[in-house]
Amino acid sequence: QVQLVESGGGLVQAGGSLRLSCAASGTIFTFYGMGWYRQAPGKQRELVAGITRDGRTNYGGAVKGRVTISRDGAKNTVFVQMNSLKPEDTAVYYCAAGSESVVVGTAGPSDYWGQGTQVTVSS
Repeated sequence: QVQLVESGGGLVQAGGSLRLSCAASGTIFTFYGMGWYRQAPGKQRELVAGITRDGRTNYGGAVKGRVTISRDGAKNTVFVQMNSLKPEDTAVYYCAAGSESVVVGTAGPSDYWGQGTQVTVSS
């Protein structure tokens, strides 16, 4: 059974940085797409960043320029470095893994999801 385990969330002041990590287990295959999504209260889930197995990246508009995604493809592990955090970045951040849909921002029920990690940015 595939499991995605996230770590690295927490409370940070505006302007600070956080690095989220996600490790997938339970499969011998390397996912084509891995990425991070977020959902704030009352808002739709949105793409933070996605990365393909060969390292191509895609970033959500709200975070572009402040976020860098990286991946250890051999280990199905993905990281996201978030800088210059703003209060509006407060959300639950979810790791996702699966097909190209994860990278382009349309990950859904057919992809794998982590339980989520809370990121809170104080002003």
